[in-house]
Amino acid sequence: MGEIEGVKINPDEDFYNKDNQDSQLDARLYMVMSNQKALEQMLSLWENYIKIDQFEFKRGLTKFRDIFQCLKDIHRWGIQERLIETGLLEIWEEDLAAEPNRNVRFETELWFRGNDKQRARRVEQIASLIGKMKGRVVSQTTIVEICYHAILGELPAARVRDIINHPNTELTMCDSVMFFRPVGEMNIGTVPSAEETEAAENVDNAMPSGDPVVALFDGLPLANHRLLEGRLIIDDPDDFEAEYAPSERVHGTSMASLITHGDLSDQSQPLNRPLYVRPIMKPVPSFNLPRRELMPEDCLPVDLIYRAVKRLFEAENGDEPVAPNIRVINLSIGDERRPFIRAMSPLARLLDWLSFKYGVLFIVSAGNHLSPIEFEPTLPAFESLSPDDLRQAVVKSLYGDARNRRLLSPAEAINPLTVGALHHDNAHDIPLSSAYKINPIHSLLPSPVSAFGSGYLRSIKPDLLYSGGKQCYQLPINANSSLKMLELRTQNMKPPGNKFASPSINAGVLDATAYGCGTSNATALMSRNANICYETLKQIFDERAPEQDFQKFAAPLLKAMLVHGCSWGDMGAKLNSILRSADDGTHAERLARNWIGYGTPDIQRALKCAEQRATLLGFGELTVEKAHIFHLPLPPSLGARQDYRRLVVTLAWLSPIVVQNQKYRATQLWFSVTGSSLAQTRIEACGGQGGWQTVQRGTVQHEIFEGDHAEPIRDGDCVEIKVNCRADAKKIKSPIPYGLFVSLEVAESLELSIYNEIMARVAQAIKIPRS
Repeated sequence: MGEIEGVKINPDEDFYNKDNQDSQLDARLYMVMSNQKALEQMLSLWENYIKIDQFEFKRGLTKFRDIFQCLKDIHRWGIQERLIETGLLEIWEEDLAAEPNRNVRFETELWFRGNDKQRARRVEQIASLIGKMKGRVVSQTTIVEICYHAILGELPAARVRDIINHPNTELTMCDSVMFFRPVGEMNIGTVPSAEETEAAENVDNAMPSGDPVVALFDGLPLANHRLLEGRLIIDDPDDFEAEYAPSERVHGTSMASLITHGDLSDQSQPLNRPLYVRPIMKPVPSFNLPRRELMPEDCLPVDLIYRAVKRLFEAENGDEPVAPNIRVINLSIGDERRPFIRAMSPLARLLDWLSFKYGVLFIVSAGNHLSPIEFEPTLPAFESLSPDDLRQAVVKSLYGDARNRRLLSPAEAINPLTVGALHHDNAHDIPLSSAYKINPIHSLLPSPVSAFGSGYLRSIKPDLLYSGGKQCYQLPINANSSLKMLELRTQNMKPPGNKFASPSINAGVLDATAYGCGTSNATALMSRNANICYETLKQIFDERAPEQDFQKFAAPLLKAMLVHGCSWGDMGAKLNSILRSADDGTHAERLARNWIGYGTPDIQRALKCAEQRATLLGFGELTVEKAHIFHLPLPPSLGARQDYRRLVVTLAWLSPIVVQNQKYRATQLWFSVTGSSLAQTRIEACGGQGGWQTVQRGTVQHEIFEGDHAEPIRDGDCVEIKVNCRADAKKIKSPIPYGLFVSLEVAESLELSIYNEIMARVAQAIKIPRS
């Protein structure tokens, strides 16, 4: 029924690492479905094997002996897996401590059955058990394509306390249940208060036109804010607006502003298309103001997002699809109660399936972790540390706590672009020396709040980093605290940070702005970049390939285009110098990759060419065991010269998924580069020399090659880039659309026009316009 890779077990006399007998071991958990009689026989066989020395297996059962020698344990799926290890009991205790008499809602994920009648019987069974505990079923959701069947249940506080004190109940022991989980609490990161800071400056008054291509699934924005009025298409079929006060429309307003205008400190031009907005969050009932914006508790998050996406592309109740031209969906949210640990979350599976089904690119935030940064007690006083010493202490502390700062669901999904936050913004500089406003990192590195990867099966996640504001910290407010730590400074209303439109607590004020930080901001800014890239791609197709169906290739091309300008810059070297041990540089590179992915994108490198840089794009569809070969003509002027040159290749696609298979990704695409030794040295974008396998584990392969040795080049010589396709989890008959970006460049100081040389040699090329 499934496999989970990456389980850690402690060594014992039978299983241990020969090189380090104290280290934990990697293991794999298998979930097996069998009939009751066979299960009893297998458990009995296992018990005899572990109890009886030199146990004799009967004829026909010796294969079990071979299997048992490799196994740590066999047991029934029980309360430990379905309840205790999900962390639900601890979360219930916290919730009841805050509100002792509240009814508590929870998600019951069932073992998926392919038969409708079997699923119906399971629902009746669970509903009966919940009813016996004076609770009720609020809703249920079934999505066959991702093997998801779940019930949203509700229990009174007294019954929840009974389970906390005595977990062995008829409900929690029900074999139909795979997991009991808390209802997803989507984390939106650092939330600025609704307090007015400064009025928005004058912006371009030109109104957008055409169909939206980017959708924002978030909180409800303040649509009549001066920066947003006339620029949004708000679709609110669930009438979330009725539960929002204008001053509470914080997160949706900030995200809509960042997508539409970018960081206001940059004074960029607004997008020329409107932004589609679907509210999926609303304020939760609370006496504390402002109320938090969360996904509603009366439906499962998977169901709400599924309905929201389906509404875009399919007719509903006789009405036409509301926005069928959407090619990018922004999700600047993450489930703080569901960090990624080995297994794909239902929401991640949903995004992967929907992205392939509808040909849409989700851009999701890696997740924010707002817990304090704790240091070793031996660390000198903060005021005595130099900026470099503080940076080193912060980075080591964050990596030491990385297991508690993992990606938040659905950031582990393989088809979306997952965005982490860069500790950067263009707000005007202000002093950051007081005890209540400390900049922990005085250089270009990931934000301290940005989540760590890696992704599923150790794929690269996050995919990239983008500006998420300089997050400030402060010394503990509790002066008696004996711990050395920095606490998050959450009321970040003034610089530094990304600047965006904000509601005001003052009635009638519609031009307030604020500052904030986090992966939500970085994700919104990358969605803005996706809209800009879409316009360039559409113009290229309209002019160079009008016969092609651009919409079919838009999502994978956008994905490749957004990653194509990525590099580690100085970040990799800075992190390596902090993390590298004397004998293990490869380990440091892997640790760096888990935080920065492919690095930070320079979007202009994909949008524009230069005299010394030519960028070409390719696209197509491949079926399993087929390949396409692209030829990049080499400029003869580079022949026999010892000059720096760089080749960048980026391939992206959207893969079908096979939920029941541990490989999960149905189809793998990958490229190989042959035909020239012009640039053969792999650099940091693929994690150094040892990272070539890692870049092939996801759905984006991005590699950078460099060289400077002399090589003869004749007119007609080419670099061959072969795009291959093979079955991974399953052989899929349908073709897989992909996008490919390739750049060749030399140092800007060289007076070589390789752009013109390459373009003259590309027959019927689709090329990026020169700047």
